[in-house]
Formats: sequence, C-alpha cells, structure tokens
Amino acid sequence: MKRFFLLSLATLALMTAGCGAPNTDGTPDAKAAAELAARVIPDAAGHFVFETLPADTADFFTLRQEGRKIAIGGNNANSMAVGLNYYLKYYCHVNIGWFAWDKGTMPKTLPRVETPVRHDARVPKRFFLNYCTYGYTMPWWNWKEWEHFIDWMALNGINLPLAITGQESIWYQVWTELGLSDEEVRSYFTGPAHLPWHRMLNIDRWGGPLPKSWLEGQEALQKQIVARERELNMKPVLPAFAGHVPPELQRVYPEAKIERMSDWAGFALEDYPWFLDPEDKLFPVIQQKFLEKEVAVYGTDHVYGIDIFNEMIPKSWEPDYLGRVSKGVYESLAAADPEATWLQMTWLFYNERKYWFENDSDERVKAFLTSYPAEKSILLDYYCERMEVWRKTQSYYGIPFIWCYLGNFGGNTFLAGNIKEISSLIEGAFAEAGPSFQGLGSTLEGFDCNPFMYQFIFEKAWDFPQHRDLDTWAAELARTRSGVDNEEARAAWKELFEEIYIQRSVPGHSPIMNLRPSFGRSSSYHSSVRFNYENEKLREVIGHLLAAEGNGPSYGFDLVNLTRQYLSNRFEQRFAEYNEAYEACDKERMAALKDELLATFDTLDGLLSSQPYFLVGKWIADARAWGATPDEADYFETNARNLLTSWGDRGNLLTDYADRSWAGLVGTYYKPRWEMFFQAVDEALTAGEKLEGARYDTLLEQMKDFEYAWWAERPGKFADKPAGNPVELVKKVFAE
Repeated sequence: MKRFFLLSLATLALMTAGCGAPNTDGTPDAKAAAELAARVIPDAAGHFVFETLPADTADFFTLRQEGRKIAIGGNNANSMAVGLNYYLKYYCHVNIGWFAWDKGTMPKTLPRVETPVRHDARVPKRFFLNYCTYGYTMPWWNWKEWEHFIDWMALNGINLPLAITGQESIWYQVWTELGLSDEEVRSYFTGPAHLPWHRMLNIDRWGGPLPKSWLEGQEALQKQIVARERELNMKPVLPAFAGHVPPELQRVYPEAKIERMSDWAGFALEDYPWFLDPEDKLFPVIQQKFLEKEVAVYGTDHVYGIDIFNEMIPKSWEPDYLGRVSKGVYESLAAADPEATWLQMTWLFYNERKYWFENDSDERVKAFLTSYPAEKSILLDYYCERMEVWRKTQSYYGIPFIWCYLGNFGGNTFLAGNIKEISSLIEGAFAEAGPSFQGLGSTLEGFDCNPFMYQFIFEKAWDFPQHRDLDTWAAELARTRSGVDNEEARAAWKELFEEIYIQRSVPGHSPIMNLRPSFGRSSSYHSSVRFNYENEKLREVIGHLLAAEGNGPSYGFDLVNLTRQYLSNRFEQRFAEYNEAYEACDKERMAALKDELLATFDTLDGLLSSQPYFLVGKWIADARAWGATPDEADYFETNARNLLTSWGDRGNLLTDYADRSWAGLVGTYYKPRWEMFFQAVDEALTAGEKLEGARYDTLLEQMKDFEYAWWAERPGKFADKPAGNPVELVKKVFAE
C-alpha cells in the first residue's frame, strides 16, 4: 500500500510538471515568455522551459529537448515567443490566430526536438497596424481581445506596433489647459469608430461629442496595452503633434497661422479639419505640452508617429518649403524628447504621387525627407505590393525604412493576396535595397478574411526554411489550418496559392451584393468587384477541404470564408445574366434569376452566423458595452453601424467602403437594397421604361433613406454568439 502511495505521488508530480506553469531561468524576459505560453496554451505550458540567452548581432531563438521538456531560448521575450510559435506551427501543427477563439488543439504528446534548432531575424524591425485598423477592426475592443492580440503579435515577432489608443484623453488635457471648454474639446473629436481619420487630419466633429467615459476608459486600456507590449520587448509607436488643432484655438491665439483644410470624402464644411502651420511659434509649444503629458501617463520608447500631409495638399510644393516644414516638425519633436525618432507612413507619396513625383522627379520627396537626421527617422513604405517607393527614391536616400504589405482596405471581405508576387518583392528588397532596408511590416486597414497572408509576411522576417519554397509552405499551412495531414487538404491549399491568391487587394474590393445595386458602374464611389479566376476552381478547392474532413476553428473559418466568396462570385455571375435578360426584356428569365439572387442573401446570412468574426451582432454588442448609460450605449451603436454602411452622413462618398459580408448585415441591410432595386426594375418595365435617369435617381434616394434609417434608428437585434456547425452549413450550400 505504501509503495502504491509513493508511486501515485510520483505520477502526480510528473502530471503536475506537464500541466503547470512553464519553467524559466528567472529573468524578466523568460518570465514574460512563460506567462504568454500560459495564456495561449494553458494546458501544455508546463512542458516548456524558457531561458534568456546572451544577445547576439540579431534577434534569435533556439529550440532543444531538455529531458521531457522543450527548452526555448532567445535574446529576449519577443524572440522566445517567435520560437514558441515556430514550435507550435512546425512541430505541433497548431495555429494561434489573431482572435482569441482561433486556437488549434495541442497534441496529447508533444513532439520532441530531436536536433537543436536556431533561427535568426533577417531584419531588426517588424511593424504592424495602420491608423485605419483602429476604426475598421479595433475601436470596440476591450482588454480581453487586446491581450490575446498582443500575444499574437509577439508570437509573430512584431516589435514595433502602432499604439494610438487613448490619445484623446491627453489631447483633452492639452486643449482645456490652453483655454478651450469641455464642450468645445469633446465636440472637436469625432465618434469613436471615426477617430483614426480625425487623428490623420481628415475630419473633425462628425459623430461627436465624445462622452467623457470614453476618454477615461480608453486611457485605462492604453495603459494596459503599452505595459504588456513592453513586457514582450515591443516599442509602442505613440502619437505626437502633427499640426491638427481645434478651430476654437484661434480665439485664444488669434495671431497663430491656423487654416481650414480642404474637403475630404464629401464631408460638410463644418467637419473640415484645421491645421497649424509647423513654422508657427505655437507649434513647438503644443508639441512639448502634449508629449510631456503623454509620457507621464503612458511612458515612452521614443518612437513617435507624425503624418502631416496625409491625403492633403501642402500650401506650397516648393522643395524649400517642404524641407523647412519637416525640419520644423522634427525640431519640435527633438526639443520635447531629445531621444525621439520620427516614424511616418509614406502613403502620401503613393496617394498623391502625381504631385510628389511631378515629371518623374523626386526633388520634392527628397527635400521633405532629408531635412533632418536620417538616424532619427523610420519610414513605412506603405503599399509595397502596389508601388515600392524605395525604388523611386534611391532606397529613401539612406533613411531607415520598413517594407510594408497593406493587403486590405476597409475591412472588406474579399479573397485577395498575391502571395507569390509578395514573396518575390520581399526577396527583391533583401537583395537590392541596401542597408536602409531595416524591416518588414503590414499596414492593413482591417482584419479581414486572409489572415495567413500576414503570418507569411512576418515569417519572411526570419531565416525559416519553410517560406523559401511556397509549395512547402502551402503544405505546412494546409496541415496547420485544417488540423489533418492528408492529400485533400494539401491539394486545397496548393490550388489556393496557384489559382486563387493571385491578385493584390485594392480599395473597394467587395462582392457586388454588398454594394448599392445598379446596372453598369456601381453607384458606390469605391467599388472593385473583379476576381480573376474561374469560380468553379474555388468550388473545387472547397470540395478538397470538405473531403479532407479537418477539424478546429481555423478549418471551420476557412470553409465558411471560401464559401462566402464562392457565393458572392456566383451572385455576380447570375446578376450578369439578369442584366442580359433585362436588356432582352425577358421577364420570365428575370423573375427566375431574381428569386435565385435574393435567396443567396438568406443562404449566406445563415452560413456566416457560424463564425464569431462574421457577426454584425458582436460588433454592435462590443460597441454598446462601452456605454456607461443606456444613452451612451445607443450612441456607440449608432457610430458602429454607420462606419460599416454610410460611413458618414447620408450619401457620403465613402458609402460601402467598409462593407463586409457579416451575418445580420447581409440579411437586413444588403438584401433590402437589392429588393428595392428589383422592384424598381419591375416597375420600370411595366411602364415600358428603363431603370435609368430620373427613375434611378428616385431609387437612389430611397436607398439613401433606408441606409440612414439602418444606422440612425438602429432597427433589429442581432445575435452576438455563433450558431451552427460550419461544416454542415457548407455541405448544405452545395447540396441545394
């Protein structure tokens, strides 16, 4: 009996060692990596040992077997996190996605590391996020979502994240101390989901005033965000003053050079932003005041994001003026923080390229970028899959830059990602860009339906062998995302890489069923519905995935995601047939196609309800959760609904820019617009007319009225939890 008791204790000790907390060498970095492991793989974390190794010339990690445990070493916690992720993906075949629900199941017996492994980072800087992501994806996140996402960033080696949450509470202090009232300041801010464009000097006021509770809640959240990011060896990129001021500041400083900016996206004159000339003596005063307060609350790693000419036209294109302005901005920053580095996006050189590169000259760009020390600058080459600005600027004249993949506009749900071209472009930068090429990053506008593309980008920042051959990487991805290792899964992902993911993302990349219906060009200002593959090829891929009989959240997500695109593509094809029948006045054929098209909305809405990320109800519930009162909850819901639909006022130019195929949105917003359209077509034909001219104008006004009511009056309640088995729902789609 005594012998049995001792044996039981020994067995219990082994079980506890495997299921408890990871072991560490006691250093803060190892402790941070171990705590991350306990969060993302709690049941298996006890099987790992983390140890901080002496720093080398680059970030690195090691893997080795240490008895029954896996030892992960690295020069810091961030590198150890990459090592953990490498082991999870390439030994356990487990995917950890950027959403907390997207986690694979750990194997019961962890694979051994038979041969010690070491991998080094190819670049020192790995940047992530975009101002827009804070509107299209993250405005309503709480700490639970942020905590997992920060872990995901660490697992993927990101060490330079944009961190702009909570800045309005700092600006509130600055502007009120400078003499503005509470109402003036809170009314200057936009609604929460629109704050990224307020921060980028595009719009003021729309959707305000911001509740005080929002300012306080976001400040508390930002403190948690930057603290955790620093634990994991990230340098949060904080905001600094870029010249954007409330117009009421003129009352206090009547001599200041403050000017109203031009129109942006069709917003009303009252929403135009105001800009303080960087050469004005008030500019460094505000810079100093803001940074002092920001650093006191959030600390600093001395990297600041400032973008002074984003989607706006300078008052002069003279190179001398552009150089003076950028020098003045830098000097104001350096005076406030002598250790400061200025990080800025180079989207302006792409978006306004006809001005910045007038007559194919880079004189203006060079004057703007070289007026202050190169070592105090980091540039984000923002949209490299479309235009590599480093190639037009002699690798940015030796200024450190980060090659960035954008990949998504507005959070649109559209399969896009030219993976082979991206791989080639990145390797081209390594081969040709020289020492100023110092990092890889992504500047996505919204978390979308192509998450693996971003994992791929950050793998390219390391010397992993897997990404060198895309067939190999596709096979690994097939096993990790499907949860099984078989030929059907591999065939699906091989075809996805070769046949489907062959086009870059562009603004307005949307299914036609999400846009205002019309014959000919869409009335939505931004719209690009083209897909350059055979839809039956996508159907074939889905068939392979079904036959693979996979498991896990990534497998279900992929099945629904691909089927969503298939149905959207088929809708476009059927609508083209409807258009032909309309031109031929074939009413019988039109009626049959109309029924099929409208039924697609119902099928798609039901399918999407199985995925937590595809629920408009969750988006709305998350927004309402920020309300301190019922009225505030209603306010946040209105703002949340608006961004996805009209984007601004009734008939805004950006209507449908942030469209997405989500359960609830498909059935109650997109479908009714098409029902109005089909009814208008039938009425026109009955009258012996076409749906054009005044008839279409009348329909357009009706649709605008409907759109306004959907977000302003908040009709309907939506599920915020997923329902249904994704595999069975996909099978049902193809059985019908």
